[in-house]
Order: sequence, then C-alpha cells, then structure tokens
Amino acid sequence: MMRILVTGATGQLGSELAVLSSNYSQYKWIFADRTQITLDDLDILEVQLHQIQPDVIFNCGAYTAVDKAETEKELAFKINHRAVELIAKYTQEHNAKLIHISTDYVFDGTSSVALNEEEETNPINVYGASKRAGEIACLKENPTSIIIRTSWVYSKFGNNFVKTMQRLMREREAINVVNDQIGSPTYAADLAQAMVAILEFPEWIPGIYNYSNEGEISWYEFALSIKEFGGYSCNLGGIPSASYPTPAKRPEFSLLDKKKIKTIYKLDIPNYKEGLKKMFV
Repeated sequence: MMRILVTGATGQLGSELAVLSSNYSQYKWIFADRTQITLDDLDILEVQLHQIQPDVIFNCGAYTAVDKAETEKELAFKINHRAVELIAKYTQEHNAKLIHISTDYVFDGTSSVALNEEEETNPINVYGASKRAGEIACLKENPTSIIIRTSWVYSKFGNNFVKTMQRLMREREAINVVNDQIGSPTYAADLAQAMVAILEFPEWIPGIYNYSNEGEISWYEFALSIKEFGGYSCNLGGIPSASYPTPAKRPEFSLLDKKKIKTIYKLDIPNYKEGLKKMFV
C-alpha cells in the first residue's frame, strides 16, 4: 500500500487533504503535525522521515506568518528553505514522489498579465524569498519534484481572509479592504483534490505548476463576494494598500496563469465563486 505523508497536517491544506483521504482508502495516509514532522529541527526531521518511510510526500507544512517573517528571517528560511531541501533530498535518495506547495509571493507584483511558471521571480519580502529558496533547493536536490505555486488560500479550517471577513462583517457596521492588490483566491479543498489528481495521473511530469481558482479580483472584490454569500449587511469600502501599511510588502499583482497544469494534468479548475460557495454550504 502506497504511504502518503502529509506535512502541515493541521493547516488549511493538510486539513482538507484529511477530509479528502476517506475517498482514497487504497493509500495509507500519514498526517503529520509539528510533533511528528519537525520542520524547524533538521536533525530530528531526518530521523522522522526515515522512521515514516513515505512513498509520497505532500509538503504542505511551511512558515506562513508573512509579516512576522520580517523579524524571524532565520526561522522562516530554516522551515521554508532548509527543511524543503532535506525533504527533497530524502525523496530523491528513496525514490519517493514529492509535491511541494509554494506561493505567488515569489513574484514582485509588477506584472500586468497573468504570471506563468517561466516568469522571472523577484520576492519583495522575507517570506517570499524563503519560499523561492525552497523551490530552488527542491528542484536541485530532486529534479523529479512537482512544485505547485498557489495564492490567497482559504478553507473552513485554520485562519484565513474569508473567516476574518466573516467575523468582521458580523461584528462591525463598516470595514475597509485593500483594492489595489490583484490575484485569485484558492479554496484549499480544490487544491487538495488537484494534488490527488496529479498523483493518480498516468504520467508523473515534474516541474513548477501554478494553481489557484479562476478569476481576477482584488481583496476588496473578494470581500464583496463573501458579503454576498454570507448575506451580511456590513458596508464595505475599498482602500489603497498605502492606507493599510504592513511590516511585509505584498505583491500588487500576482494573478497566476494556470494553462500549464490544465493542459498537462487535464485539470478542470473552478471559478473562485464556486469554491467560495462550497465554503458557505
């Protein structure tokens, strides 16, 4: 029986994979939280991987505190770069498959057209730089890896923009949301399904792939959709990013071009409103 190790098991994507796993009982699923897979201690991590002996690793674990990363650079790079390097090395040496999750934050946000996998990367914050370093190390240590760049992830699990907006719209009469950062949200359950579809595809074709739900919107427009589906009466205002300063700079435009993953793996990617609707059901 194929053994699938999921790191970051209690995160949004890991939690959605756990829900999905009940439909795929032909695999032995191992959902590892921080105690079972220690991404911030490489010596322990190496021992843990040898103990688990996975045939496939879905590496969903990461340091994702974007603003905190500006002052915790060493920790961000240890988890997002060095641990990924070690995991990729393990999978290469043991002939295991690796799907590693990355981010749109590897780009600087200066594009005006959807970004494909060949676009030049130029991270503008520590988090993005650590994730890009992880990508490079991943493909260097195991050229047969698959890396999926995704964006604006949300889920019924964990903390995310949708849940924050739901809470604020219940609590307040009016809120402002930035309207000059453009991209597309990703419903974690859709991404989880895509990962399993890739694993089950007749051919394993390594490389970097983009995945997010379809649509080109701002965070403000995303909030309007959340208001619509939730039936909230809260008034929403759109504001520029300059009016909402954060320690880490965000890319202004990070819409991902999904042609490659759709063509190669024959994936049908839902519109972002379809994903959002499923979260509200």
